[in-house]
Amino acid sequence: MLVVLDEAGQPLAGEYQFAQVARDGLVVDFVGAVDKLSAMKARVEARLGRELNRAASSYPPGVARVEVQATANVVEAAGMRCEELVDEPTAANALLGIHNGAIVDVGGGTTGIAIVADGEVVYTADEATGGTHFSLVIAGAHDISFEEAEAMKTDPAQQDKLKPVLRPVIEKVASIAARHVAAYEADSGRAVEQLTLVGGTSAFPGMAEVVANYTGLPTSVPDLPVFVTPIGIALHNRQTEPV
Repeated sequence: MLVVLDEAGQPLAGEYQFAQVARDGLVVDFVGAVDKLSAMKARVEARLGRELNRAASSYPPGVARVEVQATANVVEAAGMRCEELVDEPTAANALLGIHNGAIVDVGGGTTGIAIVADGEVVYTADEATGGTHFSLVIAGAHDISFEEAEAMKTDPAQQDKLKPVLRPVIEKVASIAARHVAAYEADSGRAVEQLTLVGGTSAFPGMAEVVANYTGLPTSVPDLPVFVTPIGIALHNRQTEPV
């Protein structure tokens, strides 16, 4: 995913493309990632009429910096200077602006959580379970290929009948959030007030309701949750740039 902001921090252009070049937030196909990002960059540059030469990227929280360096290397190989790497939930909050609560970023292979207190991220964690797991469950339940399951998952006409099949996976996401919220609350003595779900998988109908019922916390999903973290990455980079 590639998002470009203007000088005022407003989204100007972008591209989204399904790809299996990363697993659990880490690059597993370096050449494929560079090729896809380079092609997206070229198309966006053609639309904007200007070169993109600076960028930032992100990684799941809790991953060692040395393991996410490949992400920066992809950005550099595509012809942009990688100015920053930020964990995904922290990036998301650059856009959401949550003061007290938790951001649950349901990515392709992992679910990341960031707890925010007084506007600052004070706790982060990341565990396996994400959109890929949703598709694997659908593929197994319907005896279809992974690619067919991906298409079925995002087809509004199919989603209602998928809810019973996917409910256990959604509850697994909820259990990850609940466990880390409980750990933070026990350690800090402070209560988490709300959950906000981001990431493309969060757009699955009824997901917020299942998570809210499981955790007992008010849970919401912003419009177009798939774009929250990418926009937040760029915003976070603008906020931390040296003056």
